[in-house]
Amino acid sequence: MANHKSAEKRNRQNRLRNARNTHMRSTMRTHVKKIRTAVADGDKEAAQAALTVAVPYIDKVASKGIIHKATASRKISRLTKLVSSMQETAEA
Repeated sequence: MANHKSAEKRNRQNRLRNARNTHMRSTMRTHVKKIRTAVADGDKEAAQAALTVAVPYIDKVASKGIIHKATASRKISRLTKLVSSMQETAEA
């Protein structure tokens, strides 16, 4: 339990930041799941549309420091590769 005004303020700030970070991380995971679901269903248009929404959001989450920039880069790379390989196999 906080005993000083500054410690109480720090607790309030931490709660707000934790809620914001949790929300953004969860939303990012939902975007990723939409891409993977579309790929599993074989819907390349939906996968591409979901990718165009997810990539800027993942970058935004990384810029806020919620995930590391290398993690964001890796996620974007793997999702892009997944959607691209799906289009190549669908066309062939």
